[in-house]
Amino acid sequence: MKNTIILLFLLLGGSIITQAQDKSINMMSFNIRMNTPNDGENAWPNRKDWVADVIKFNKVDILGTQEVLLGQLNDLKKSLPEMTAIGVGRDDGKEGGEFSSIFFNTHKFKLIDSGTFWLSETPEKPSKGWDAALPRVCTWVKLKHKASKRTLVVMNTHYDHMGAEARVQSSKLISKKAQEMAENGKVPVVLMGDLNSIPTSAAVLELQGVFQDTRPLSLLAPLGPTGTFQAFDYNSDLIDQIDYIMVHGYFKVVRYAHITEARDHKFPSDHLPVFVELQ
Repeated sequence: MKNTIILLFLLLGGSIITQAQDKSINMMSFNIRMNTPNDGENAWPNRKDWVADVIKFNKVDILGTQEVLLGQLNDLKKSLPEMTAIGVGRDDGKEGGEFSSIFFNTHKFKLIDSGTFWLSETPEKPSKGWDAALPRVCTWVKLKHKASKRTLVVMNTHYDHMGAEARVQSSKLISKKAQEMAENGKVPVVLMGDLNSIPTSAAVLELQGVFQDTRPLSLLAPLGPTGTFQAFDYNSDLIDQIDYIMVHGYFKVVRYAHITEARDHKFPSDHLPVFVELQ
C-alpha cells in the first residue's frame, strides 16, 4: 500500500511538471547584426553557427530576429530545421533589405495567419515613415499553441535609429494594430524587437499604454546586465536597454534574462539576446 501511494505521488508529480512545461513558451528577441565584411573578425561567417547555438541551447520556441539579410535568413533556416520563418524584406516586401523575421517551432505551434506592415503613414506597402532614415517593418504571426489549444499573436520589429518622431509614431501604430489583433482582449499579444529606445524614452512610454515590459514582471530575479547593446565591445558598461519583449493580455512571466554568452572576450552579436519564459 505504501509503495502504491509513493508511486501515485510520483506519477501525479510528474504529470504536474509536464503540464507546467506544456504551458511554457521560451521566447527570444535577437538582433543578430547584419552581414557586413566591415565587422572583420566579428563578421557573420565567424558568428553564424554561434548565433544558432545560443538559440538552440535556450530551447527557443518563438524567435524574433532583427537586421537579418537574405543570406543570414537562409543560414538560420538551415541551422534551425524544426522552425519555420515568417517575414519579408523591408525594401520591397520580398527579399530586398533587412528582415524582421519571426521563427517558431512547428512541433509546438500551428500558423493561423501572418503579415508584415511598414512603420509609416502607408503601412500596407513598402515605405519610409515620418523622419526615419530607412524603411522599417513589423512582422506578425497568429499562432495556435498546440499543447494548450490557445491562440496568441507575436509581433517583431526594429525601430529607426535616427528618427525620434518615427519611433514615437511607430509605437502608436503598433499599439493600434496590437489592440485590433487582440480581439477585445481575447487573444494575448507579445511584442519583441530592437526599439532603439531606452525605457524612459517617449517611444517606449507610448507602448506602455498597451504593453507591459516582461523584465519587471519576472517571478525569478532577471539575469544579466540592464543594457542590451554592446557594439561588440566586451568591456561595454551595458547600461542602456534598447531590446525588449513586452506583453499585452495575460501571461505569467516565469524568468527573464539578457544573455551574456561570450567567448574569448567576443559576443555572438553586437546586441545581447533577450530571453523570457512565459506561461
